[in-house]
Amino acid sequence: RVRGTGVGGGHDEREQTLNQILSEMDGFSPQESVIILAATNRPDVLDPALIRPGRFDRRIILEQPHKKARKQILVIHSKEVPLSEDVDLDALAGMSVGFSGADLENLVNEAALIAGRENKDQVEMADFFEGIDKIRMGLEREDFISDEEKRMIAYHEAGHALMAKLVPTADPLQKVTIVPHGRALGLTEQIPDEDRHNLKKKYLLDRIAIMLGGRGSEKIVFDDVSTGAGNDLKQATQMARRMVCNWGMSEKLPFPLLDRGEPHPFLGKEMTEPKNFSEDTARMIDEEIRRIINEQDTRTEDLLTSNRDKLDLLAEALLEHEVLDAEEIEKLLEN
Repeated sequence: RVRGTGVGGGHDEREQTLNQILSEMDGFSPQESVIILAATNRPDVLDPALIRPGRFDRRIILEQPHKKARKQILVIHSKEVPLSEDVDLDALAGMSVGFSGADLENLVNEAALIAGRENKDQVEMADFFEGIDKIRMGLEREDFISDEEKRMIAYHEAGHALMAKLVPTADPLQKVTIVPHGRALGLTEQIPDEDRHNLKKKYLLDRIAIMLGGRGSEKIVFDDVSTGAGNDLKQATQMARRMVCNWGMSEKLPFPLLDRGEPHPFLGKEMTEPKNFSEDTARMIDEEIRRIINEQDTRTEDLLTSNRDKLDLLAEALLEHEVLDAEEIEKLLEN
């Protein structure tokens, strides 16, 4: 890690280890050559002396695998697994956007376990679908939920789902459920139809609108809001903050010259690091974040109010079936 932060002092064991590594890498002895290979998922906390030219000067960045790579990883992990004829690894690779190699291995294992529990001779596509749900959403919980609370959850998830169908740049809707999974009481699942590397402002604003859809639905239907929107609000605020501070997507602050919200490896570094913006600019940042959230909240409420019949239709279907897939949602909204 970075040295000289004022924590632990210069005789800290970690600093001594780093100094020894640096002296070995300098190669004081002309008869010996030292080659060091290393890996990290926190390059931001490394000491600058470690990554200067002459030391770790060859860097290979491993991103999450793209679609073609995901298919090849699935082929490798499914070699010893008897697959049914209906299993389409191309389709699975397309549905697993954002999965790491470990996630894909876990997907094959989950699908095999699901098929084994049902005494199947081969792993079918349906088992992979269930495996993806387990990885993305977590295990189902058997909680007792009152009818009133279940109705609020149904309208909350219907709000997310309907916004995902109404805004123009939304990722395709995959599934909506009011069955508790993991720590969530209900979930709306969207899966991108392609790997995204560059996100446009309109897409990000639509994402925020979808996040606020559940809370907006609660306000319209029950004239009240619940704690179920807590995580949605947190994610929406974080995205709005990055839009303002990191990506220059604000008219008042068009240049991303701010480091607000970036993690620091040590408390000492954070305390001694000077701010690169004034208190007046900090106030403008807060105002811009609030403006983005408020505008999308108003937009969400307007869209849901004008499509109240579809919102009620989705919520009632969720209360009846508990889980709706993309085709069922499409049929409901076409009527």
